Amino acid sequence: MTAPLNVDAAEVAKFSDLAHRWWDLESEFKPLHQINPLRLAWIQEQVPLKGLRVLDVGCGGGILSDSMARAGADVLGIDMSAKALGVAQLHALEAQTAGVAYREVNAEALAEEMPGQFDVVTCMEMLEHVPDPASVVNACARLVKPGGWTFFSTINRNPKAYMLAIVGAEYVLGMLPRGTHEFAKFLKPSELAGYCRDSGLDVMGLRGMEHNPLTGRYWLSADTSVNYMVATRRSPD
Repeated sequence: MTAPLNVDAAEVAKFSDLAHRWWDLESEFKPLHQINPLRLAWIQEQVPLKGLRVLDVGCGGGILSDSMARAGADVLGIDMSAKALGVAQLHALEAQTAGVAYREVNAEALAEEMPGQFDVVTCMEMLEHVPDPASVVNACARLVKPGGWTFFSTINRNPKAYMLAIVGAEYVLGMLPRGTHEFAKFLKPSELAGYCRDSGLDVMGLRGMEHNPLTGRYWLSADTSVNYMVATRRSPD
């Protein structure tokens, strides 16, 4: 039985149009490059990646996938944008990154094909771009091995997040293209935690990410009011 396609075609087209800029450090993807070392370090605080089999859901141009492979993981990055995947594959060749591969497939379909095959699953900055985030969380839970780790990051839904992530980042500072985010698709930590529990994932940690637009500095904190990450672990079978 084929898994339903949980994909927003407009979202895929939006990021496909920007695909050639994924590895331009001064492009619209500059914030992702800036926060990536923070994301990678936090993931490795929970579970060292060396020697593990890792799945990166919604990998885009491969920023996180590439860094996890360089940390010693065997990484598969998946996305529904063929253009972004092409850029990711080209970068891996040019940078001679070993241990990373890419496929055009969605999480639900891969969960049917490869259940319980990964030590770690990451799904970062992606849940706010799909029609049914709970379905993606459930697919991630099915893809990770019993006792394995799954990491999510997204944006909280409240007035502060609207002002900073949409009005500030997209309209005032121009850090992101206008229309990158839709406020209604943002997820409160309680909602994401509920999706995780419903899928058999135990929430192990929660971390906020803050940004000073004057200095350009990003850092992790206990403040989850805007951007935040969640570490979960699949219950042993």
